[in-house]
Amino acid sequence: MTRVVGVVGPTAAGKTALSLDLAHALDGEVVNVDSMQLYRGMDIGTAKLRESERRGVPHHVLDVWDVTEPASVAEYQRLARAAVDDIAARGRTPLLVGGSGLYLRAVLEDFEFPGTDPGLRADLEAQLAQVGPAALHERLAAADPEAAGRILPSNGRRIVRALEVVTLTGRPFTASLPDPTPVYPAVLIGVDRDTPDLDERVARRVDTMWDEGLVDEVRALLKVGLREGRTAGRALGYQQVIALLDGECDDAAARAETVRATRRFVRRQRSWFRRDPSVRWIDAARPDLADAALAIVREG
Repeated sequence: MTRVVGVVGPTAAGKTALSLDLAHALDGEVVNVDSMQLYRGMDIGTAKLRESERRGVPHHVLDVWDVTEPASVAEYQRLARAAVDDIAARGRTPLLVGGSGLYLRAVLEDFEFPGTDPGLRADLEAQLAQVGPAALHERLAAADPEAAGRILPSNGRRIVRALEVVTLTGRPFTASLPDPTPVYPAVLIGVDRDTPDLDERVARRVDTMWDEGLVDEVRALLKVGLREGRTAGRALGYQQVIALLDGECDDAAARAETVRATRRFVRRQRSWFRRDPSVRWIDAARPDLADAALAIVREG
């Protein structure tokens, strides 16, 4: 059976650099597990590696969707598993790399996602636009307290999806994701840093994105529908730059809000992955990081 290696953990911890080292050591290829790197044109704000930065390592499941398309974990699951199987069939090591926990689970575990109903989804989205996410979150809390506890009251997209599943299935949203049954054996390496170190890296990353032209990237994407994208338009950094371009804040405030929101997201990523006992954690600041990660892979 195909064995995969996962490199997971919070944003800005150092997953990308480690994954390239592991790919060279293990004759591997990278399968993207970052939900926003699936969007074409969203490069600077997602820290997507340029071709010249990939050190000759093939990368898969990037630039899949236009920014107007809503995310589909089920479609990602299909594409990512096809990539994993193709890499393994050529005798190489699939490396799942990224910080989107649900997407990682979609590849590694055997479960099907509940379907969707366009009419119901449209009705819920209309309600979201009318009353706002907080009101729908209260409704979700009454129907499925566990799901409401996991979803931020400001995350309208996920609240709508949870209410859709509850309405369609008559069961809690959390019950629609059953206990895990592995599809692939996996070695999962978690990369993390001390919070002050990671907070500083997040701030530097945001400054770098601005310096590299994030505002111009967003301006170009608005011309092809970014504002209408239910998923892409709400991405970290992109949402804040849209507000800047709309005159709702100045440049300094947009940067500061991007840093704040990213740090908050980092805490949620950390919480998600720390719940998984199969993840083996490494301090990304250690000088022998690649060697330590390789030792974990070889231990199995």
